[in-house]
Amino acid sequence: MDASLSQEPNRGRRTLAAAIYGWVDERLDLTGLIAHAREKAVPEHRHSFWYYWGGISLFFFVVQVLSGILLLVYYRPGPEAYESVRQITYDIQFGWLIRSAHSWSANLMVLAVFVHMFSVFFMRAYRKPREFGWWTGLILLGLTLVFGFSGYLLPMDDLAYFATKVGLEIPAAIPLVGTLVTEIVRGGPEITDVTIQRFFALHVVILPFLYLPFLAIHVWLVQKHGNALPPSEEAKPEPERRSIRFFPDFFAKDMGMWLLSLNILAILASLFPWQLGPQADELAAAPQGIHPEWYFMSQFQILKVFGRWFPGAVGEFLGIGLFTAGLIIWAVIPFIDSRSASGSRARTAFYIGLAALLGLIAITIWGYWEL
Repeated sequence: MDASLSQEPNRGRRTLAAAIYGWVDERLDLTGLIAHAREKAVPEHRHSFWYYWGGISLFFFVVQVLSGILLLVYYRPGPEAYESVRQITYDIQFGWLIRSAHSWSANLMVLAVFVHMFSVFFMRAYRKPREFGWWTGLILLGLTLVFGFSGYLLPMDDLAYFATKVGLEIPAAIPLVGTLVTEIVRGGPEITDVTIQRFFALHVVILPFLYLPFLAIHVWLVQKHGNALPPSEEAKPEPERRSIRFFPDFFAKDMGMWLLSLNILAILASLFPWQLGPQADELAAAPQGIHPEWYFMSQFQILKVFGRWFPGAVGEFLGIGLFTAGLIIWAVIPFIDSRSASGSRARTAFYIGLAALLGLIAITIWGYWEL
């Protein structure tokens, strides 16, 4: 057969692909986007590893969306919530795997967001002009925690029921406003089928509606301002700084981190499948050592300790006051440590971050130690 004839199909496919690309490029300017990505540079230094955690957080969010859509096919909120999760876990083919992937990726996403936040803090990426990137990131962290909390009740097994009951005591401790918000979310004085329906609406409608715009703004701000340099790199002369192209170099490494994250998730979901306990019974005694999820354990432990030191509403008020003061300081850190601030203020900000990180870890371990 003539070699030119065998090359005709390939030439035809290339011509068709070029025509499709030209049609799309004319309308969306793909060539311009690719050129911009090639021109964009990412700093390369010994701390570059921390740049990937924003992308890892995004990867686990994508897994949450995809696995959540699959679970929605069979999940039934309300009186049949537990039975629908039981069917997903034990009756539907690979239902257990999808549920495990959803649950594990939720926890890994929270962990990745915390790592990302602290890496941004210690790189001082909240300084001018990145203040709005810091604030939108804090909003995304708050919404991520509410995502985790609202999804935890949906299986309605005994562990989810009592852990949610304990977790709702944290916002309920806030005078007036906290009690009102808790009763609205709960749908009454106790957790019932109405609570499940409200948590379900919060989890799959309200939170995504709030999360996606802030995520888009946050990603846009990162693209606009680029990756921040840590103080040690900023001190170097410009010729001594190294960088790599965002596309394809950094993008390929980012995809490698996504692949690694996928492998970790696959191992956890397949070897340690998420369990389903007995159906919740509000008349039954709470299981021994009941507690909220790990990312709320520090708040839970502080409220518990303050309750021992100051019985009654005083302990709850002091605990909530401590949380509020910490959040305010964390939010205004760009004003405490601005680019024009003195060295002493920069050191103060560093010690605030170090105290927050070590305190969060220590109090969480303390909470589990006392169970």
